[in-house]
Amino acid sequence: MTPAWFHNHKPVEMVPIDDRGFQYGDGLFETIAIRAGRPRLWQFHMERLATGCERLGIRMPAEQDLREQVDTALDASDAGAGSGTIKIVLSAGTGPRGYARGKDIEARIFVGVFPSNVLSRSAYEEGVDVMVCETRLAGPSVLAGLKTLNRLEQVFGRSECVAANAFEGLMVDADERVICGTMSNVFIVSGHTVITPALTRCGVAGVMRRLVLETFAASDKAVVIRDVALAELRQSDEVFLSNSQFGVVPVRRCEDRQWSPGDSTRECQRLLAAQGVPECT
Repeated sequence: MTPAWFHNHKPVEMVPIDDRGFQYGDGLFETIAIRAGRPRLWQFHMERLATGCERLGIRMPAEQDLREQVDTALDASDAGAGSGTIKIVLSAGTGPRGYARGKDIEARIFVGVFPSNVLSRSAYEEGVDVMVCETRLAGPSVLAGLKTLNRLEQVFGRSECVAANAFEGLMVDADERVICGTMSNVFIVSGHTVITPALTRCGVAGVMRRLVLETFAASDKAVVIRDVALAELRQSDEVFLSNSQFGVVPVRRCEDRQWSPGDSTRECQRLLAAQGVPECT
């Protein structure tokens, strides 16, 4: 599959130089897994996008319009009948030089379609290696939980992972609290209690994280959401990661600490597989 971008149902190869998304990172994006030709967790993505638009003062496009533009991109690729990745970008559009702008700005919509990055079976069965990034997440932030176009902290963190040959990098704040991964959310297990870091100060509230929370709650195993110190993660019994593209994978190593996939991780994978996340099967 050749990556391609679309704007208003037509192929596009460039962004206007005065677009505020390009100039200032003034906008939002969603990266959606396409499975069996359909966008997975579409409603979760739309709800997060609507929350972001409200907070940024960008007018949320009609959901039907977004879906039709996504369908145009899918029809132009073989993802329409199989698997792939769709990226929706909403920018604040064209504006004058300078930071200031009004509210209720009409969004400029771009839709990109890409191949899926498929993980090995060993990642799901044995786990992945992670590291703790030197890059710290700044907070508290009014953008906590959102997926804005400004992702420089994740860019720096991801570069650390590449240099260290780590699957993922755990990102902490200035007080050594675990927040999330560069591309994932984090869950730890202590005894029989599943815990995930609070994202009220910074970090991105992933849609797969939401599915894990709701799925566990429906099975009468609620997840505790609170601050998690880095030291607590290192002392935990299990660690696993969630992401909209790969579902859930266990963590087997973080620096000199090692884990084996445990009962809670396996239960989560089974529950998600039943919810339409076949990667976890």
